[in-house]
Amino acid sequence: MKIVILDSNTLGNDLDLGVFNELGEVEVYGFTAKEQVIDRIKDVDVIITNKVVLNESNLQYAANLKLICLTATGTNNVDKNYTNSSNIVVSNVVGYSTDSVAQHTFAILFYLYEKLSYYDKYVKSGEYVNDEIFTHFDRKFNELVGKTWGIVGLGNIGKKVASIAKAFGCNIIYYSTSGKNNNAEYERVDIDTLLSSSDIISIHAPLNKDTDNLFTYDIIKKMKKSAVLLNLGRGKIINEEDLTKALEEDIIAGAGLDVLEYEPINEDNPLLKIQDSTKLLVTPHIAWASIEARNRVVREVKENIISFQEGSPRNVVVK
Repeated sequence: MKIVILDSNTLGNDLDLGVFNELGEVEVYGFTAKEQVIDRIKDVDVIITNKVVLNESNLQYAANLKLICLTATGTNNVDKNYTNSSNIVVSNVVGYSTDSVAQHTFAILFYLYEKLSYYDKYVKSGEYVNDEIFTHFDRKFNELVGKTWGIVGLGNIGKKVASIAKAFGCNIIYYSTSGKNNNAEYERVDIDTLLSSSDIISIHAPLNKDTDNLFTYDIIKKMKKSAVLLNLGRGKIINEEDLTKALEEDIIAGAGLDVLEYEPINEDNPLLKIQDSTKLLVTPHIAWASIEARNRVVREVKENIISFQEGSPRNVVVK
């Protein structure tokens, strides 16, 4: 089989992609621009990609193509109508990042919740050298015990976050964006109850018609003034201009984001105006990207190809 990896840089340069050599002839490209796609896929049997857009305009030239392996869960970069009509199997990877994203959720939360950027700067600036006592109380923080943690999107990641938050002594509530997710272990509430009751809200939902622009200024205003908002789902779930306004007006205590509407971030993104890291923390879509999670992706893609070769495709994406 001829296999092409179109955007290996999206997996990092520290992984062993040589494992695919066991399966066929492999060509690896760090990035593939739109105008390069046709030339790079025209003779291959298998495409491995994360973000490269694949549709009729380029796939029609890939006469030998049998399988597209996505190195992610999301499939919106592939035209499933075309692949279905052309008998091209599309496989993705699922569940690989649950532990990594859950861990990053708490990393962001504690950085904000305990004002760690302020205290680190306080010590390293030399101010602590001349302090009169052994401790410092200027920035107040609270314990998680007894707080209410609201979750938007109680899928695998949301449930993992819920279990960890519960271990910290939090009361867990959740909002189902589809209205169909029922979980006997945690209390399901409407959006207004989630907003008014939660001390922490974390978003782990996909982007769809129910979640697009869900958190606007008017919605954020319904949150507690002391609350922290975390987005580990998709950037467009939160209106970034409205969030900026809410943070500037101290409507909520803080926000932590790992996802943005446009990635990499646009230079005119309003969030860049907020330089106070006790109020806003933004990380560059890294929650999924622990070494272990990225290695799981490679292993899963390899298994997807092997299963396809054996006549039993796995993780097949159904339109």
